[in-house]
Amino acid sequence: MLTVDNINLHYGAAQALRGVSLKAEMGKITCVLGRNGVGKSSLLRAITGQHPVSAGTIRFNEAPLNGLAPYARAKHGVGYVPQGREIFPLLTVQENLESGFAPLQRKERFIPEEIFSLFPVLGSMLSRRGGDLSGGQQQQLAIGRAMVMRPKILVLDEPTEGIQPSIIKDIGRAIRYLRDSTGMAILLVEQYLDFCRELADQVYIMDRGEIVHEGRAESLDTEEARRHLTV
Repeated sequence: MLTVDNINLHYGAAQALRGVSLKAEMGKITCVLGRNGVGKSSLLRAITGQHPVSAGTIRFNEAPLNGLAPYARAKHGVGYVPQGREIFPLLTVQENLESGFAPLQRKERFIPEEIFSLFPVLGSMLSRRGGDLSGGQQQQLAIGRAMVMRPKILVLDEPTEGIQPSIIKDIGRAIRYLRDSTGMAILLVEQYLDFCRELADQVYIMDRGEIVHEGRAESLDTEEARRHLTV
């Protein structure tokens, strides 16, 4: 289980996170929602080691993550799908997937077949450059690259952003499959309310760098939740 306990995060003098606490349990999908600029991506940067916290603790399966570099967190089982996908445009699909080998022992350095079962288009485009793929295909590639690492927790930053509806459904099915088949924890930052309502076991809502609501997915339909999500 991922445990975030009372963390603060600063960019210079600006404070992006204020006493944020949450839990992402194994075998469950935890969704973090909120308007633009409320600190959702900053929370994921703190969890994945992209930016240091100024207070509080982050633990995964009781192992402290504070102070560890991103590659060290990957070795602990933290897989990350960043906002904007950040695939390597000049590398082929296969080379992009193989870039996920870095934290693995030599005997584990192969691409799991389930990636091609979940995203068949990747199997048919192994020799294509990543930059030649559509936005939706690049998102599938970014998720596949994270899966290559055999993560114990998969952290996704707005995986539906700019994606056509048919691929959003494919991504939703993949996330649900990973939860049900592997028992991994999945932490999902999202603005697409219906996507979270369909997938999430637990939801958190952020506003101005703080957690202002938590509950089951059905709590998204309450007046309190809607107040924090409307523009």
